Amino acid sequence: MAKGNYKEQNIEFLKQKATEEGVHKTAQGVLYEVLKSTGSCKKATVRNIVSVYYKGMLINGNVFDDNTEQGYPDAFRLADLITGWQIALTQMCEGDKWRIYVPAEVGYGAMSVAGIPKHSTLVFEIELVKVS
Repeated sequence: MAKGNYKEQNIEFLKQKATEEGVHKTAQGVLYEVLKSTGSCKKATVRNIVSVYYKGMLINGNVFDDNTEQGYPDAFRLADLITGWQIALTQMCEGDKWRIYVPAEVGYGAMSVAGIPKHSTLVFEIELVKVS
């Protein structure tokens, strides 16, 4: 991707993704697809600790983080995570697996972070294993 167009390419990616069948949008602009639904619904609040398997990618498919092969989920205090994760994970049920598309505004915004260029849309596959 050409550097000068990177922000616009990410915006266009989200616009296109929003038109696809099975893709839903939260009020805050996070897009998501339900990959697995458990039917029972224990939901997290931002005060909870969540145990998750996840894989994080850029829109070009480059993986910047992945804990799916380590054999155990990572635990995070939800309030300490990016806003896009807070939005999605508070709507997921324990046991659900979603693919989420996090606009830069609720991700890292205009800040570059370890392998993630500024203005990046973040794509995550997240399985919410446990809410504590």
